[in-house]
Amino acid sequence: MSLTAYQKAQSATETPRDVEYRLFAQVTSALTRAKEHGTRDGEYVKALDWNRRMWSTFTSDCSAEGNQLPKDLRARIISIGMWVSRYTSDVIRNGADIDALIDVNRAIMEGLAARAVPQPQAQYGAAPQGNYAAAPQANTSAGNEMPRTPMRPLSA
Repeated sequence: MSLTAYQKAQSATETPRDVEYRLFAQVTSALTRAKEHGTRDGEYVKALDWNRRMWSTFTSDCSAEGNQLPKDLRARIISIGMWVSRYTSDVIRNGADIDALIDVNRAIMEGLAARAVPQPQAQYGAAPQGNYAAAPQANTSAGNEMPRTPMRPLSA
């Protein structure tokens, strides 16, 4: 099978949630490799930049008029994206620990990986309860405290 045929088949079977999960996995893997490498070289900065650009894209998407996610979830994603941008600068300029960025991405990945479990519905079709991603928890330097509000389901 040619590469383009494979890519078409993959895009036809992946949900947006699957695509987001795969992107988070790739970026988080790059951050982890950069950390394990132990030197703050070009690859380290590239991984940080890729992570910041990914979050910037999510922030822009959540700011767009036609975004269908609930307003409060969009606000939380934007808030985390802004924190990621500030904290990434702190990592690059001041040598802050990259682990907090990895932890945030992993927490989001856990939420994306969670599939809605069918819940018994009450009479008259009450809405099922969804799975929720826990708010990312990380120890950060002063002034870069990460938002700690609980998050709603990551997909509608």
